[in-house]
Amino acid sequence: MRARDIRQTFLDFFRDKGHHIVPSTPILIKDDPTLLFTNAGMNPFKDYFLGHKSPAYPRVADTQKCLRVTGKHNDLDDVGHDTYHHTMFEMIGNWSFGDYFKKETIAWAWELLTTVYKIPEENIYVTIFSGDAQDRLPEDEEARQCWKDILDETHILPFGRKDNFWEMGSIGPCGPCSEIHVDLRNSEDKIQIPGRELVNQDHPQVIEIWNLVFIEFLRKADDSLERLPAQHVDTGMGFERLCRVLQGKSSNYDTDIFTPLIREVEKYSGEHYGRDAQKDIAIRVVVDHIRAIAFAIADGQRPSNNGAGYVIRRILRRAVSYAYRFLGQKGPFIYKLIHALVVGMGEAFPELGRREVSIRHLIKEEEQTFLKTIDQGMKRMAHIIRELQKKDGTMIDGVQIFELYDTYGFPTDLSRILAKENGLTLDEKSFEKEMLKQKERSREASIIEKGDWVTIVHKRTYGTVGGFLGYDYVETAITWIIQYRQVKTHKGGYYELVFDKTPFYPEGGGQVADSGFIECFDEDFGHFHEKITILGTKKENDLILHIVEKLPQYPHKVFRARIDVPRRIYIEKNHTATHLLHHTLREVLGNHVEQRGSYVGPDRLRFDFSHPVKLSPRELEAVEKGVEVLINDQLPLEEVRITSLQKALENGAVALFGEKYGDTVRTIRFGGSIELCGGTHVRNTGAIQAFQILSESSVASGIRRIEALTSTTLIEHLKKICKRYNILLKRLAHPADPLKAVQNLQEENKVLRAQVEKFTVQKARALKELWRSRAQKTPSATLICEKTDLKPATVKTIALELRKEVPDLFLLIWQTMDSEVTLCVVLSDRLVTERGLNASTIIQNLASYIGGRGGGQSFFAMAKGRDFGGWDAVLQRAKAYIGL
Repeated sequence: MRARDIRQTFLDFFRDKGHHIVPSTPILIKDDPTLLFTNAGMNPFKDYFLGHKSPAYPRVADTQKCLRVTGKHNDLDDVGHDTYHHTMFEMIGNWSFGDYFKKETIAWAWELLTTVYKIPEENIYVTIFSGDAQDRLPEDEEARQCWKDILDETHILPFGRKDNFWEMGSIGPCGPCSEIHVDLRNSEDKIQIPGRELVNQDHPQVIEIWNLVFIEFLRKADDSLERLPAQHVDTGMGFERLCRVLQGKSSNYDTDIFTPLIREVEKYSGEHYGRDAQKDIAIRVVVDHIRAIAFAIADGQRPSNNGAGYVIRRILRRAVSYAYRFLGQKGPFIYKLIHALVVGMGEAFPELGRREVSIRHLIKEEEQTFLKTIDQGMKRMAHIIRELQKKDGTMIDGVQIFELYDTYGFPTDLSRILAKENGLTLDEKSFEKEMLKQKERSREASIIEKGDWVTIVHKRTYGTVGGFLGYDYVETAITWIIQYRQVKTHKGGYYELVFDKTPFYPEGGGQVADSGFIECFDEDFGHFHEKITILGTKKENDLILHIVEKLPQYPHKVFRARIDVPRRIYIEKNHTATHLLHHTLREVLGNHVEQRGSYVGPDRLRFDFSHPVKLSPRELEAVEKGVEVLINDQLPLEEVRITSLQKALENGAVALFGEKYGDTVRTIRFGGSIELCGGTHVRNTGAIQAFQILSESSVASGIRRIEALTSTTLIEHLKKICKRYNILLKRLAHPADPLKAVQNLQEENKVLRAQVEKFTVQKARALKELWRSRAQKTPSATLICEKTDLKPATVKTIALELRKEVPDLFLLIWQTMDSEVTLCVVLSDRLVTERGLNASTIIQNLASYIGGRGGGQSFFAMAKGRDFGGWDAVLQRAKAYIGL
């Protein structure tokens, strides 16, 4: 069976068993701080297990794209080195939300595998939960009995909590599970060693393919278990492994899921899969990782330096590193595999085809950037090796390797290979010590401790859909505070409250959260008291959480909740203006324009969108006028609060790139502008009053940003401009032609500046010779470290002249002006090309000592900060770069 037929057979089987087939949700997780990515098939259904939402169907089946590269479920280091681990994988599964349980689940799994897919019964082994003393749980006798009715008891194996008690994370829904394993060995091997002895022993041919999870408990923050109000079924079968079994292959990578990608790698690299073990690993890494990267980008996640974006960048760089080292790919080539991926998986996951051009562009750009990093790191590593060999050393300092990894982004495993090729080793202990320091710093900076939810009222009918009243009301009576929890951070702490209903809009879709207050109603005296400020609101697992600094004294009483109405009004004006801007940009520039991010606050709006080049003045003027026309037309809000996603798209609604949409959506229309949106808006565009673009700039390659003001905020902004203009006129003595008067001053200033520059140049020449006379020569460089209060332009002139005159220059300049320190690093071409040093990278490292940030080119870079006490540390660190 082809992979697409295997997938469809699974879905058809469970459709016949009364299951509703649902599409895969995005691989990115939003509104859940515990996860960056969907790492298991159950993630999209977690709210049903917790009781936060009611499922539309009691039985569903799906194929869910998953990514496991962080946290507890992290397979990244195994990927490529074996034949069955993956970063991105498909999890096909069937689900019961308080409907059927173990008996039906086990019987259907057996029927599908043996009757439909025709896997020989004697090749199947199953495991059950053997119990756990710590959790006071007995063996899962019910599962054992269900299996005994259909399978020889010698094929039923008990295992403990580690293998047969499934948990999504340190807290959350969990329960015992029953895993199904298949023995793929030949008959001779089976005679020598029974398959039961190889289950859960990481044997490459005795593999788990399906996990039947019976969710009965909630793991709490104190590690205790609480029984859930209903029993659920969560099954997940690794699609790649199932295809391997049914296609009779010894490796997942030999199935038709991966072979088209492998053929593409062979075509572009000239290497052939199956001839060299190390090159085979590299090819497996590339074809696996390209799937994870492509799906993440298709779902709206760009590679970046933090959060989910950093994970995607790390996966891509691992693929590039393997291709560079073992497949001889010194230029971008991974992006060329995207079309083959779209052909193979685009039918099941159409988002790949829709985003193919964007995916190719982003991956190519990332490859080019990282290959430059590798090239610089290779030069730096070559210098480290040369210097060590001069001293007859055999071990490279782990601190240097960590610096290459942390500062330059150079892969550590590549450092190990280069060391080995030169008969050297790495000081792994000191490297790990530096890594631990970094992890500890990151951990301390991001510590968040969340207590267990304290339930005040047991009520299961709340949630975003039923509980949010903010489209129609700015205040409401809160009948119940359902639950609360305490949150502690390194900066302090706060509480999160959940109400039975709320007018507060949680941060989302670019719109900032509402703020406001709640007041307790005193029945005895008939008035409100104990006013508590709501600092903000956010959504987590589809619950609206209200952030407060203290708990109400009587949380079980009736409260009044009211938002900050003036603030909300300004937010709504900017949100509606953002829709009008999006619509107008598509009209002026073309339908390729897609929203790539936004900020909608009470003060301003920011809109990021896809467009390859800077907007011309004429285009900006057309966009601004287009929005103004829509405002002046006083277009009424046309809201469809609940409609199907399919119908909304058919009616022309614009779906935002990377957003997650359910089966039902809300549409917002103002004239020709219609979008899927959950935010709040004005009732008529005329309420916006005015609109003006403040700036248009580049955010990243192919992504532009517009910032704008509206309403009275814009009016106040223009008043300030007029006030400054009047002050200017007064200082110019109210000339008849203000523009001409300014031009005359500029000409006069130009002449005077030229005279000053002449004197400055003379001073600079003298200072340059003084610095040169104080240079410190080393075997590897000429070091000049100086302090000055000259202007930056003059310092730059001196620095660039010295760079031309001193062939091995390492120049560090400390400038002090007013309340700011400026650092400048200048390198000769020899240090850049032969030693692999990079001024921009060095300045970013040194900037931390002055409490600032910096950047620049490989030979010239600057940083600014306000810490005047960092000179000694900067000097010491700079000397370390040249071995002093």
